Amino acid sequence: MKKQILSFLFIGSALASWSQAQIANSDFETWETVASGQEPTNWNSFLTAGGSLSGFASDQCASSTDVRPGTTGTKSLRIFSKSVLGVIANGNCTVGKINMGSASPTNASNYNSSIITDANFSEAFTDSPDSLVFWAKFTPASGNTTDSARVATIIHDNYAFRDPSDAASLTHIVATAIKNYGKTGGNWVRISVPFTYSGPASTPAFILLTFATNKTPGGGSANDEVLIDDMELIYNVTGIEEVSESPVQVVNANGKITFKAKEGASLAVTITSSEGQIIAKGNTDQTFNITTAGVYFVHMYSNEEEYVQKIAVY
Repeated sequence: MKKQILSFLFIGSALASWSQAQIANSDFETWETVASGQEPTNWNSFLTAGGSLSGFASDQCASSTDVRPGTTGTKSLRIFSKSVLGVIANGNCTVGKINMGSASPTNASNYNSSIITDANFSEAFTDSPDSLVFWAKFTPASGNTTDSARVATIIHDNYAFRDPSDAASLTHIVATAIKNYGKTGGNWVRISVPFTYSGPASTPAFILLTFATNKTPGGGSANDEVLIDDMELIYNVTGIEEVSESPVQVVNANGKITFKAKEGASLAVTITSSEGQIIAKGNTDQTFNITTAGVYFVHMYSNEEEYVQKIAVY
């Protein structure tokens, strides 16, 4: 529960430096004892919930030594569902605060929220990331192929935002990165979710992020499990500038990348992720297919010029 100051990634040169905000303890390496269990530092579970039924909260959040491949850490976040008198309580971990107001999972008095007057239950945030990236291992206990876990990230203005959103909260959204994802077959999977800056608010002040074992309150079955590791907010690659005078137009049909030559030109192409990883190479006579959601940069090269266009895949 205890909050830490936002961590920053500093990148510098002799001429410039800048910072990119990250959510503290996003690798889930640091834990603290609360109530009758543990929570990752800077995050909250049912053990620190509020609401009229908070006295009935159970421990559905734990540290795990099952970590994603290639990590330098030793711990991940484990959340899991329980059956309480035949009602499924989804595993739930958030940087806000859980409100337990009803025994009916879909009741509007059950929600997570940013308690903007309490730093223990809110995350101040004023940046504009392009995407959220994290590693997940989702195992539905029933093996049901239709079950989906959920991540919901909302950047909002200076308001006590709720998720699921009530009518008042909807007017305070700056950007969202929300994804339902299916079982991962016992494997760790890297998931990228782009932010959509659709407003109607425009001044970021807080971020509310929640991981849950099911996309539907009360959905799934008892003992569904989600492991989360090494979460990161991704920002534009600094120094890349998009240009509009390219002789070839990029056509993005949600990951199917084709090109329209304005002057019969054929250019060399390199597609990179927002982290700078090369995804594909070729030329503008080809079609490229990107199947992983995220923000990408299409680099097109003539003999003397480089043209760059940013695209998003959902």
